[in-house]
Amino acid sequence: MNSRLSFPAIVILIWSAIALFATLLPLHPEAILLEKILVLPEWQAWLGYDDLGRSIADRMVMGARTSLLVALCVVSISLIAGTVIGIFAAWFGGWWDNITVLVIDIFIAFPGILLAIALAGLLGPGITNAVIALSVVGWVGFARLARAQTLTVKHREHVDAARVLGTGILRIAFRHLLPLISAPLIIEATFAIAGTVIAEASLSFLGLGVQPPDASWGSMIRDGTRYMLVAPHMVLAPGLAIFLVVLSINLLGDRLRDKMDVRLS
Repeated sequence: MNSRLSFPAIVILIWSAIALFATLLPLHPEAILLEKILVLPEWQAWLGYDDLGRSIADRMVMGARTSLLVALCVVSISLIAGTVIGIFAAWFGGWWDNITVLVIDIFIAFPGILLAIALAGLLGPGITNAVIALSVVGWVGFARLARAQTLTVKHREHVDAARVLGTGILRIAFRHLLPLISAPLIIEATFAIAGTVIAEASLSFLGLGVQPPDASWGSMIRDGTRYMLVAPHMVLAPGLAIFLVVLSINLLGDRLRDKMDVRLS
Protein backbone atom coordinates (compact mmCIF):
# COMPACT_ATOMS: atom_id res chain seq x y z
CA MET A 1 0.00 0.00 0.00
CA ASN A 2 2.87 2.37 0.73
CA SER A 3 4.40 1.85 -2.70
CA ARG A 4 1.03 2.55 -4.25
CA LEU A 5 0.82 5.84 -2.41
CA SER A 6 4.38 7.03 -2.86
CA PHE A 7 4.47 7.79 -6.57
CA PRO A 8 1.11 9.67 -6.72
CA ALA A 9 2.09 11.65 -3.61
CA ILE A 10 5.43 12.63 -5.18
CA VAL A 11 3.70 13.78 -8.38
CA ILE A 12 1.18 15.88 -6.46
CA LEU A 13 3.87 17.41 -4.27
CA ILE A 14 5.99 18.32 -7.30
CA TRP A 15 2.97 19.79 -9.08
CA SER A 16 1.98 21.83 -6.03
CA ALA A 17 5.51 23.03 -5.31
CA ILE A 18 6.11 24.10 -8.91
CA ALA A 19 2.77 25.91 -9.02
CA LEU A 20 3.25 27.70 -5.71
CA PHE A 21 6.82 28.85 -6.38
CA ALA A 22 6.49 29.48 -10.12
CA THR A 23 6.66 33.26 -9.74
CA LEU A 24 9.91 32.98 -7.76
CA LEU A 25 11.74 30.99 -10.41
CA PRO A 26 13.86 32.69 -13.11
CA LEU A 27 11.48 31.82 -15.92
CA HIS A 28 10.84 33.48 -19.26
CA PRO A 29 7.70 31.79 -20.61
CA GLU A 30 6.94 34.62 -23.05
CA ALA A 31 10.47 35.13 -24.40
CA ILE A 32 10.55 34.51 -28.17
CA LEU A 33 13.72 33.10 -29.72
CA LEU A 34 13.33 32.90 -33.48
CA GLU A 35 16.37 30.66 -33.89
CA LYS A 36 14.77 28.13 -31.51
CA ILE A 37 11.45 27.68 -33.29
CA LEU A 38 10.30 24.01 -33.08
CA VAL A 39 13.69 22.91 -31.76
CA LEU A 40 13.48 19.43 -30.26
CA PRO A 41 14.46 18.77 -26.62
CA GLU A 42 18.16 19.28 -25.95
CA TRP A 43 20.45 19.43 -22.96
CA GLN A 44 19.85 23.18 -22.52
CA ALA A 45 16.07 22.80 -22.80
CA TRP A 46 14.86 19.34 -21.85
CA LEU A 47 11.37 19.92 -23.26
CA GLY A 48 12.37 21.89 -26.36
CA TYR A 49 10.74 24.98 -27.81
CA ASP A 50 7.36 25.74 -29.35
CA ASP A 51 6.32 27.28 -32.67
CA LEU A 52 7.29 30.77 -31.47
CA GLY A 53 10.61 29.76 -29.97
CA ARG A 54 9.38 29.87 -26.39
CA SER A 55 10.68 27.45 -23.78
CA ILE A 56 8.17 24.66 -23.26
CA ALA A 57 9.61 23.91 -19.83
CA ASP A 58 8.99 27.48 -18.65
CA ARG A 59 5.47 27.43 -20.04
CA MET A 60 4.82 24.04 -18.44
CA VAL A 61 5.64 25.53 -15.05
CA MET A 62 3.26 28.43 -15.58
CA GLY A 63 0.64 25.99 -16.86
CA ALA A 64 0.99 23.99 -13.64
CA ARG A 65 0.33 27.18 -11.69
CA THR A 66 -2.76 27.90 -13.78
CA SER A 67 -4.22 24.41 -13.38
CA LEU A 68 -3.66 24.34 -9.61
CA LEU A 69 -5.13 27.80 -8.99
CA VAL A 70 -8.18 27.10 -11.13
CA ALA A 71 -8.73 23.70 -9.52
CA LEU A 72 -8.48 25.06 -5.98
CA CYS A 73 -10.75 28.04 -6.70
CA VAL A 74 -13.42 25.99 -8.50
CA VAL A 75 -13.47 23.15 -5.98
CA SER A 76 -13.54 25.54 -3.00
CA ILE A 77 -16.46 27.52 -4.41
CA SER A 78 -18.31 24.38 -5.47
CA LEU A 79 -17.71 22.64 -2.14
CA ILE A 80 -18.96 25.54 -0.03
CA ALA A 81 -21.96 26.36 -2.21
CA GLY A 82 -22.99 22.76 -2.80
CA THR A 83 -22.64 21.76 0.85
CA VAL A 84 -24.70 24.70 2.09
CA ILE A 85 -27.44 24.11 -0.48
CA GLY A 86 -27.54 20.37 0.15
CA ILE A 87 -27.65 20.66 3.95
CA PHE A 88 -30.40 23.27 3.96
CA ALA A 89 -32.44 21.35 1.38
CA ALA A 90 -32.32 18.17 3.48
CA TRP A 91 -32.89 20.02 6.75
CA PHE A 92 -35.95 22.06 5.78
CA GLY A 93 -37.44 19.58 3.28
CA GLY A 94 -40.78 20.42 1.68
CA TRP A 95 -40.90 22.74 -1.30
CA TRP A 96 -37.31 23.92 -0.75
CA ASP A 97 -36.05 20.35 -1.02
CA ASN A 98 -38.23 19.65 -4.06
CA ILE A 99 -36.92 22.71 -5.91
CA THR A 100 -33.31 21.86 -5.04
CA VAL A 101 -33.71 18.29 -6.28
CA LEU A 102 -35.33 19.56 -9.49
CA VAL A 103 -32.48 21.99 -10.15
CA ILE A 104 -29.91 19.27 -9.44
CA ASP A 105 -31.67 16.87 -11.83
CA ILE A 106 -31.72 19.55 -14.55
CA PHE A 107 -27.99 20.13 -14.20
CA ILE A 108 -27.26 16.40 -14.17
CA ALA A 109 -29.31 15.94 -17.35
CA PHE A 110 -26.65 17.90 -19.27
CA PRO A 111 -23.03 16.74 -19.60
CA GLY A 112 -21.08 18.95 -17.22
CA ILE A 113 -18.28 19.86 -19.62
CA LEU A 114 -20.73 20.84 -22.37
CA LEU A 115 -22.63 23.09 -19.98
CA ALA A 116 -19.35 24.64 -18.83
CA ILE A 117 -18.35 25.26 -22.46
CA ALA A 118 -21.70 26.92 -23.15
CA LEU A 119 -21.43 29.14 -20.07
CA ALA A 120 -17.83 30.06 -20.85
CA GLY A 121 -18.86 30.92 -24.39
CA LEU A 122 -21.63 33.20 -23.10
CA LEU A 123 -19.42 34.88 -20.51
CA GLY A 124 -16.48 35.24 -22.88
CA PRO A 125 -12.94 33.86 -22.81
CA GLY A 126 -10.75 34.39 -19.77
CA ILE A 127 -9.57 32.58 -16.68
CA THR A 128 -12.08 34.31 -14.38
CA ASN A 129 -15.03 33.39 -16.57
CA ALA A 130 -13.72 29.83 -16.82
CA VAL A 131 -13.69 29.60 -13.01
CA ILE A 132 -17.25 30.93 -12.88
CA ALA A 133 -18.46 28.50 -15.53
CA LEU A 134 -16.84 25.48 -13.88
CA SER A 135 -18.14 26.52 -10.45
CA VAL A 136 -21.69 26.84 -11.73
CA VAL A 137 -21.46 23.26 -12.94
CA GLY A 138 -19.36 21.86 -10.09
CA TRP A 139 -21.61 22.59 -7.09
CA VAL A 140 -24.21 20.03 -8.17
CA GLY A 141 -22.27 16.94 -7.13
CA PHE A 142 -21.50 18.37 -3.69
CA ALA A 143 -25.11 19.46 -3.15
CA ARG A 144 -26.44 16.04 -4.06
CA LEU A 145 -23.97 14.29 -1.78
CA ALA A 146 -24.47 16.71 1.12
CA ARG A 147 -28.24 16.36 0.87
CA ALA A 148 -28.10 12.56 0.87
CA GLN A 149 -25.70 12.46 3.81
CA THR A 150 -27.71 15.01 5.79
CA LEU A 151 -30.90 12.99 5.36
CA THR A 152 -29.16 10.02 6.98
CA VAL A 153 -27.89 11.90 10.05
CA LYS A 154 -30.46 14.65 10.68
CA HIS A 155 -32.48 12.38 13.00
CA ARG A 156 -29.55 11.21 15.13
CA GLU A 157 -30.10 11.56 18.88
CA HIS A 158 -27.62 14.37 19.45
CA VAL A 159 -29.05 16.33 16.51
CA ASP A 160 -32.60 15.96 17.83
CA ALA A 161 -31.39 16.99 21.29
CA ALA A 162 -29.77 20.13 19.88
CA ARG A 163 -32.96 20.99 18.01
CA VAL A 164 -35.11 20.52 21.14
CA LEU A 165 -32.78 22.78 23.11
CA GLY A 166 -33.41 25.53 20.58
CA THR A 167 -30.04 25.49 18.88
CA GLY A 168 -30.01 27.44 15.61
CA ILE A 169 -29.67 25.71 12.26
CA LEU A 170 -26.26 27.24 11.58
CA ARG A 171 -24.85 25.99 14.86
CA ILE A 172 -26.36 22.55 14.31
CA ALA A 173 -24.97 22.42 10.78
CA PHE A 174 -21.41 23.37 11.81
CA ARG A 175 -21.18 21.45 15.09
CA HIS A 176 -23.34 18.38 14.50
CA LEU A 177 -23.93 17.79 10.77
CA LEU A 178 -20.68 18.77 9.07
CA PRO A 179 -18.43 16.56 11.23
CA LEU A 180 -20.58 13.56 10.29
CA ILE A 181 -20.74 14.21 6.55
CA SER A 182 -17.28 15.72 6.00
CA ALA A 183 -15.53 12.46 5.02
CA PRO A 184 -17.50 11.79 1.80
CA LEU A 185 -17.36 15.49 0.91
CA ILE A 186 -13.56 15.52 1.24
CA ILE A 187 -13.32 12.44 -0.99
CA GLU A 188 -15.65 14.06 -3.52
CA ALA A 189 -13.49 17.20 -3.47
CA THR A 190 -10.40 15.11 -4.23
CA PHE A 191 -11.93 13.65 -7.37
CA ALA A 192 -13.38 17.06 -8.28
CA ILE A 193 -9.85 18.51 -8.39
CA ALA A 194 -8.87 15.92 -11.00
CA GLY A 195 -11.99 16.65 -13.02
CA THR A 196 -11.37 20.39 -12.84
CA VAL A 197 -7.81 20.01 -14.14
CA ILE A 198 -9.19 18.23 -17.20
CA ALA A 199 -12.05 20.72 -17.58
CA GLU A 200 -9.72 23.73 -17.39
CA ALA A 201 -7.43 22.18 -19.99
CA SER A 202 -10.44 21.49 -22.20
CA LEU A 203 -11.68 25.09 -22.01
CA SER A 204 -8.20 26.42 -22.74
CA PHE A 205 -7.86 23.98 -25.64
CA LEU A 206 -11.03 25.48 -27.11
CA GLY A 207 -9.80 29.03 -26.52
CA LEU A 208 -12.30 29.74 -23.71
CA GLY A 209 -9.87 29.58 -20.78
CA VAL A 210 -6.45 31.14 -20.37
CA GLN A 211 -5.70 33.64 -23.10
CA PRO A 212 -2.34 34.28 -24.80
CA PRO A 213 0.36 34.99 -23.86
CA ASP A 214 -0.46 33.26 -20.54
CA ALA A 215 0.28 29.55 -20.48
CA SER A 216 -2.06 26.64 -19.89
CA TRP A 217 -1.55 22.96 -20.55
CA GLY A 218 -4.70 22.90 -22.65
CA SER A 219 -3.68 25.83 -24.84
CA MET A 220 -0.20 24.31 -25.26
CA ILE A 221 -1.76 21.11 -26.59
CA ARG A 222 -3.94 23.15 -28.95
CA ASP A 223 -0.92 25.02 -30.32
CA GLY A 224 1.02 21.78 -30.71
CA THR A 225 -1.63 19.91 -32.70
CA ARG A 226 -0.61 21.82 -35.84
CA TYR A 227 2.94 20.53 -35.58
CA MET A 228 2.38 16.95 -34.45
CA LEU A 229 4.55 15.44 -37.21
CA VAL A 230 7.53 17.78 -36.92
CA ALA A 231 7.41 18.71 -33.22
CA PRO A 232 5.49 16.09 -31.23
CA HIS A 233 7.11 17.31 -28.00
CA MET A 234 4.77 20.30 -28.04
CA VAL A 235 1.85 17.96 -27.36
CA LEU A 236 3.55 15.16 -25.46
CA ALA A 237 4.89 17.34 -22.62
CA PRO A 238 1.61 18.97 -21.50
CA GLY A 239 -0.38 15.84 -22.32
CA LEU A 240 1.83 13.69 -20.13
CA ALA A 241 1.65 16.29 -17.35
CA ILE A 242 -2.17 16.23 -17.37
CA PHE A 243 -2.15 12.43 -17.41
CA LEU A 244 0.23 12.12 -14.46
CA VAL A 245 -1.49 14.75 -12.33
CA VAL A 246 -5.02 13.44 -12.89
CA LEU A 247 -3.96 9.82 -12.41
CA SER A 248 -2.12 10.67 -9.19
CA ILE A 249 -5.06 12.61 -7.76
CA ASN A 250 -7.44 9.75 -8.53
CA LEU A 251 -5.09 7.21 -6.93
CA LEU A 252 -4.79 9.34 -3.82
CA GLY A 253 -8.56 9.76 -3.79
CA ASP A 254 -9.03 5.99 -3.89
CA ARG A 255 -6.55 5.59 -1.05
CA LEU A 256 -8.30 8.30 0.98
CA ARG A 257 -11.67 6.68 0.39
CA ASP A 258 -10.36 3.35 1.67
CA LYS A 259 -8.89 5.01 4.75
CA MET A 260 -12.15 6.81 5.59
CA ASP A 261 -14.45 3.87 4.89
CA VAL A 262 -15.47 2.63 8.33
CA ARG A 263 -16.66 -0.64 6.82
CA LEU A 264 -13.03 -1.47 5.96
CA SER A 265 -11.63 -0.30 9.30
